[in-house]
Amino acid sequence: MNNGRICVSVCAETADKMLEQIERAEDLADVIEIRLDCLNESEIDSTLKKIDCKENYIFTYRPKNQGGRRELTLKEREDFWNSGYDFCGGDFEEDVVENHLYWLYHPVICSYHNFDGIPDHLTQIYERIKNANANIDVIKIAVQANDITDTIAVWKLLERMNAESESIKAKKLKEIEELEKKLNSSIPRPISFLQIIPIAMGEAGKWTRILGLAHGAFMTYASLETGKETASGQISAKDLIETYRVRELDAQTEIYGIIGNPVSHSLSPFMHNAAFKFHNLNAVYIPFEVKNLNEFLRRMVKPETREIDLNFKGFSVTIPHKQAIIEHLDFVDETAKAIGAVNTVKIIGGKFHGFNTDAEGFIEPLRNSYGDLRDAKIAVLGAGGAARACIYALKKEGANVCIFARNIEKAKILAKEFDVELKPLSTQHSALSTFDIVVNATPLGTKGKLENETPIFAEQIKSVKLVYDLVYNPFETQFLREAKSVGVPTIGGLAMLVSQAMEQFKIWTQFDVPMKEMSQAAFRRL
Repeated sequence: MNNGRICVSVCAETADKMLEQIERAEDLADVIEIRLDCLNESEIDSTLKKIDCKENYIFTYRPKNQGGRRELTLKEREDFWNSGYDFCGGDFEEDVVENHLYWLYHPVICSYHNFDGIPDHLTQIYERIKNANANIDVIKIAVQANDITDTIAVWKLLERMNAESESIKAKKLKEIEELEKKLNSSIPRPISFLQIIPIAMGEAGKWTRILGLAHGAFMTYASLETGKETASGQISAKDLIETYRVRELDAQTEIYGIIGNPVSHSLSPFMHNAAFKFHNLNAVYIPFEVKNLNEFLRRMVKPETREIDLNFKGFSVTIPHKQAIIEHLDFVDETAKAIGAVNTVKIIGGKFHGFNTDAEGFIEPLRNSYGDLRDAKIAVLGAGGAARACIYALKKEGANVCIFARNIEKAKILAKEFDVELKPLSTQHSALSTFDIVVNATPLGTKGKLENETPIFAEQIKSVKLVYDLVYNPFETQFLREAKSVGVPTIGGLAMLVSQAMEQFKIWTQFDVPMKEMSQAAFRRL
């Protein structure tokens, strides 16, 4: 458990919509940020007259260059804050805070935003804001992270604030005393001591939003729901609370996650966090968008070279890092060696152990549906990484495997390595009619541009006994619909996804796997 707060940011163009969002946020948020710059100009006055000031309300009137929704000059903002409304708490930019005494508002947040990247002088910006005005309670620094190692500079600000907390407290007391002398009266609000909200925006910075509270950040920002984000990389309040359990995390929380690029579509956080919650483990699973794997491991993970101290215990590894990670491992299990790819890393005493659960994750649902696979004739469509794991698992079961691929030259290497037959993949012939099982290991059918595509059609598979599509999103692909139209039984990709995740959970924790909870979490998210 930590003392941090979840702030839900609400943004609407009309008073009625803003009030409706505020009401919905009350059940989720510790603090509500009311984004007045989102409102139509004609709606601001009526909105403020309808809002009863509460201690947990923070008002912002942000200019466009700082992430706001409208062009606002300094004078327009100064006039607005001095207009006589009761704003409760305020979030101000540096130029506004610099020239005014906002001790009537509580708390006072001073914000800096940069949407281009991480400034080289980020520490100087922090120091500048810290020393700008005795009335600042919270420094908010939100900068865009384009790769995960960009987030290090942001996280170091939090570490710096934690280290300076006692000296900051003493300095703040002295400044408040001097201000009271200047005003010849006491400050008419509770005194709080300077704290920080460090945010790395973007997909690569999501982890800072999840782990910030556990490491002393004053607050983390959330959207009211998915699709209503007010900043890049923002997570819904429901997910922060229920999936990531951010209020329950602390500095000792064990950190797991998925490393890849992209990872925003991954269902793994929902499955693994459901399992951690089931066993009441002090652990969390986070999406880590990693472009440069070498730099991520060197600067953030490996104990001898890392620049920040996080309690990493293991990772899932996905595209494009399944092969590249092998050179960083101290141990690789036999399955991963044979497949030539690692999808699971466990950190034991600072040593990195690599495993591959894709093969077992693939074969378990197939065994359950089909039975004994010895001598079964199986067509694997595709010749990429997913196909490698499938072919390895099928060969171990004693099945007769044939690869069907469009890129024959690429597939020749795979066919030779595993000593299997190779044929060209085409939608125009019936070469698949003699097989018992057809497995789609291509990305065709995946949600997005490929969603309406299928590697083969119903007529080509009407005589097979089972089809298996490794694509899990959408839940029912065009390939599966083709099979169902001719009465062929199917297995969807979600079965493999859950199965391989269950194997990962066993490797990491040695606990019994809560299959029901993991499956339901993935299915609900889809």
